Amino acid sequence: MNSELLNYYEAIEQASADMLTAARTGNWDEVVKLEGACVLLISQLKAAANHSQLAAGESQLKTRIMQRILLNDAEIRHLAEPWLEDLDTVLKGKSRLVH
Repeated sequence: MNSELLNYYEAIEQASADMLTAARTGNWDEVVKLEGACVLLISQLKAAANHSQLAAGESQLKTRIMQRILLNDAEIRHLAEPWLEDLDTVLKGKSRLVH
């Protein structure tokens, strides 16, 4: 019972788990690279969903996968907050120099 759509959801989940691993080690370049892969997978999922749908029992599995993706995303955002604040501080400093 592993449909094409479910394969996309699982691939997106794996990419989000890999993003979380990279974020935990502070490898933000890898996070950005994997985010690009996620965008591509989501685009492919949307296209596939136009001509296919999940089988009856797959909806619950999809829901569990989506919950794990959301948890990964929340932790990535939490880990990124200090980095984004540092970037904001640097950018504010540079804007003062330009004006």
